[in-house]
Amino acid sequence: MSSVQLQSCSQELVSLPLGRSVKDFLDYLTIEAGLSNNTVLAYGRDLKSFLVYCKSQNVSRLQQIKPALIQKYLQVLGRAEKSESSIKRCLVAIRMLLRFAKLTGRVSDDFTAILEGPKLWQKLPTYCSKKQVIDLLNAPSPDEPFYLRDKAILELLYATGVRASELAGLKTSNLNLDIGYLRCLGKGNRERVIPVGKTAIAATVEYLSELRPKLAKSQSADFLLLSRTGLPLSRIEVWRLVKKYAIRAGLPRNLTVHTLRHCFATHLLTGGADLRSVQEMLGHVDIATTQIYTHVDQERLRRIHKEFHPRP
Repeated sequence: MSSVQLQSCSQELVSLPLGRSVKDFLDYLTIEAGLSNNTVLAYGRDLKSFLVYCKSQNVSRLQQIKPALIQKYLQVLGRAEKSESSIKRCLVAIRMLLRFAKLTGRVSDDFTAILEGPKLWQKLPTYCSKKQVIDLLNAPSPDEPFYLRDKAILELLYATGVRASELAGLKTSNLNLDIGYLRCLGKGNRERVIPVGKTAIAATVEYLSELRPKLAKSQSADFLLLSRTGLPLSRIEVWRLVKKYAIRAGLPRNLTVHTLRHCFATHLLTGGADLRSVQEMLGHVDIATTQIYTHVDQERLRRIHKEFHPRP
């Protein structure tokens, strides 16, 4: 679905001043940089909003984009009560567009280094206790027609920490349940191998043997997770299923697929896993991204302090 949305976004961009340059930039991100459709689509949305603003300011050429114009646009976003993270993301998209323009000779100056965005507080990830996760995993009812599939979805999300898009894109050929691992493609088409625990393996094997053959049709291809019609589940459908069972389990309404990813990392670190291993399983390029989870290890730190400090 995201590829169709990306094509639609590109068509809408072309109708705007500077739209052709932005479309070329998005094509570059897809073809040359190898970014995922979802990432490129997010850049496209942010840049489309910026182009609408440029049009209102009678800016129709890349050479007319100056630091003052961009700062005014960020102020407009601030007055519209956009979050700091959204404003920062928009600024990143504009910076990358201008660097692309410099790289391709469309502009002569590169002033992106002097652009300042909002200073973000580092937000700690939302996660649940182990008991809350167990309640979520037990939320599907065996009486429901898609119980085996939904149970496998929840177990795999918690067992591996994969993103919704990564889970939706899994194929049966990506699984090696005899050994106990799966291969998935993350952001930038980077492949990683993640171990899968016995409980998630058992749920997945039962789904593969009992329900998936009944759902599979010619259009199903090799995709692991299928809908009632036999089509591959989308990441939005995975997201909706998690929200449905979170509500049923009486968990916080802001619980999402990404919360389970946070729980995966949090509970591993609490159990004593090293940060580097968690980084590899999450697919983070920079370990600094993974370090945000170190806040969850406070109980273990307190135990260590109490045991080894000379004056506890």
